[in-house]
Amino acid sequence: MERLDYRAISAEGFGILGTLSKYVRDSGLEGSLVELIKLRASQINGCANCVDLHANTLRKLGESETRLQNLVVWWESPEFSE
Repeated sequence: MERLDYRAISAEGFGILGTLSKYVRDSGLEGSLVELIKLRASQINGCANCVDLHANTLRKLGESETRLQNLVVWWESPEFSE
């Protein structure tokens, strides 16, 4: 499956996405929580490249393999709190 080149499709949209990403990064939320959200969105979107990227980032941040594996069923996993 060919991947879309978001920058070519809409440079303006890609820039806005970058602005949103910076806003979230600067929001005060814990970095690992932001990455967990990105990983979950990537799982839902079905993007293997993004799943790999965010999972590896989370490993570097010290996230456990158990939490990474259970993210797909976060609502029933004791690994996650409200």
